[in-house]
Amino acid sequence: MDGDLVGRLGAALGCGETAALPLGPGHHRLVVPDGSAGRFAVDVLGDGGTAHRVVHLLPGGGLNVAANYGTAQGRSLARFLADHGYLVIGTTPREDALAADRIGPQCAGWGLDGHRADLERVVAAVRAVTGLPYELLGHSAGAALALATAAARNSDRALRRVLVLDTTGPYDPRTEPELVARAGALTDLFQRQLAAGVLTVDPGLKGLFARAAAAPDAPSGLPRPQSAPGAGQFSNLGLLHYALTHTRELPGPANWIHHRGHSGGSYAFGATPEEDRFALTHTPLAVWQEAVARLGSGLQPTALLRDLAAVWAGRTDVHRIDWAAIRADVVWVNAEFGRGDHDLGARLVRRGGARVDYRVVPGYGHGDVAWSATAERDVWEPLLPRP
Repeated sequence: MDGDLVGRLGAALGCGETAALPLGPGHHRLVVPDGSAGRFAVDVLGDGGTAHRVVHLLPGGGLNVAANYGTAQGRSLARFLADHGYLVIGTTPREDALAADRIGPQCAGWGLDGHRADLERVVAAVRAVTGLPYELLGHSAGAALALATAAARNSDRALRRVLVLDTTGPYDPRTEPELVARAGALTDLFQRQLAAGVLTVDPGLKGLFARAAAAPDAPSGLPRPQSAPGAGQFSNLGLLHYALTHTRELPGPANWIHHRGHSGGSYAFGATPEEDRFALTHTPLAVWQEAVARLGSGLQPTALLRDLAAVWAGRTDVHRIDWAAIRADVVWVNAEFGRGDHDLGARLVRRGGARVDYRVVPGYGHGDVAWSATAERDVWEPLLPRP
């Protein structure tokens, strides 16, 4: 990578004398300070001298760029894009570096608009330094952020495409009124939590993996469902697998948004917890473990969750994405067992005149689109620009 490019980008982002951290061949990280509001990180990967286009990577809620896009059994999605001529710019949000003693009033502003402000700053800096056209690629909450940003930047001809990995737009009030109502109730729940000073949410993923690694066969404290042939608690390892493959069935205010779970796989109950049998179909457990090990705080801002729920519910009084204002081409890939087939957002974008390629990958869970051993063939290659 052109070392001067990284330096110029750091200067454009106001990193001061902070040196770029080298992470690997052609890969550097810049830390962007912002006073009491915290800091966010920007990864730069690829050959700035030969790149034909920039792609901005936006991670899902609670994730960072390294976990979401730099983790894989083989070649990661970030490296895949760099190998195909992109200058890869990944923006890790502020909450990843959030320490428990730093959770304060500033977190109330970390909704979609707050995240978009940081992204806009990065996009402007990269445009000033490179002059290259760019694309936005997001997964989950990051995909909602990509779409919201594209709607706000509708006159920017340098924005060529928006690449969407397993996210939910608005549910259709005509055909999915129950889901609209449920998302509306979730929006109100997060509104109340914010008013009560609950500024972040811990989804518990780090704890699940830690307990499964430390004592895989120990009782987890959560009873198996009544449909199981025998009584007893999940083991720690069993609960981890069930949480990955049957996320929807576990307690949690937003778990219902998955059609099945984070990962494709199976779970068969035995007569006792020791006889339970489970497996992951697409993403090996070791890749999940590596991704979770790379997390920072793992926290999700309540304001971000509120805005996402408002998008699902079509609650424009809380947060509005002007879908018809998106002018860039959109490639939208959902996972059958993740967010499933809910295409109203894609239809609204298409209705505004943009070209939209929407499809659902069978058998994939929410995280499989980023980490599956077969994702390069099934998901990533179709993201590349057509000749």
